Amino acid sequence: MQKKRLLMQRGYLSLTEKINIQEVLVVEGKDDTANLRRFYEVDTYETRGSAITEEDLERINRLNDLRGVIVLTDPDYNGERIRKLIMAAVPTARHAFLNRNEAVPSSKSKGRSLGVEHANFEDLQKALAHVTQQYDDESYFDIRQTDLIRLGLLMASDSRKRREYLGEKLRIGYANGKQLLKRLELFGITLAEVEEVMETYEE
Repeated sequence: MQKKRLLMQRGYLSLTEKINIQEVLVVEGKDDTANLRRFYEVDTYETRGSAITEEDLERINRLNDLRGVIVLTDPDYNGERIRKLIMAAVPTARHAFLNRNEAVPSSKSKGRSLGVEHANFEDLQKALAHVTQQYDDESYFDIRQTDLIRLGLLMASDSRKRREYLGEKLRIGYANGKQLLKRLELFGITLAEVEEVMETYEE
């Protein structure tokens, strides 16, 4: 029987059972694992920061074949670097994204770096509820660079802010101007989805 516990963090208070996750979550460190296990019955694979090796990628590939993996790295430069390496080595891995504001330390005593270790239950739930996977049917991808320009995602004074907003709403992480089209293609995002999100953007 799963252990019942009282979950209380940043205003979240509920008597509940830990939630079981079948897949292995790929995270960066032991503090990320510890935070996840406050709320979930879950196995993790820790990359030990940004120093991911070929051996790590081989193990992640094997775990993906056996149980499936979900990549949940920190929403910063190193986390994005790890995610890209895994995308290339394990194309069928699934991905969950925390937005930057969801990974901020709750107090100065916990440092300043963004991390899965700082995320509360509700934000982790949102990230895991929007798990995505790379999309391999290029023939159905209907977004062009001209669409991104039209929507202000490229070549506008606030393009970076717009891309940040889009990445947060779609939960695919931030991509710069050069990477955005490829990122949208990787996750099979449609033009209609992008337009729907950008209709809610407030300048």
